[in-house]
Amino acid sequence: MAKEFLAFLQKYGVIGLAIAVVIGGKVNAFVSATVSDLIMPVIGIFIPQGEWQTWVLTLGPLKLAIGHWLGATIDFVIVAYIVFAFTKFVLREDAVK
Repeated sequence: MAKEFLAFLQKYGVIGLAIAVVIGGKVNAFVSATVSDLIMPVIGIFIPQGEWQTWVLTLGPLKLAIGHWLGATIDFVIVAYIVFAFTKFVLREDAVK
């Protein structure tokens, strides 16, 4: 039974998938820390001062958290670019022509 289980793990690449999940989690933590601790403070210099992430647009009973959405959008773009650049560096692909 143990041999059969090990064969199953090897056949379907479960161990490689588990390693990828662990590494992916750590890369996520690294990229998030890079964005929040290094990049966002620099971007904060160029964005209007104040609590812009708490901006709310009120349309009658509807409240849209514009500041939170804007912050999440900026964070996403930065994270996506860092992942793109990191992947290109690791895979050593040629630049898009």
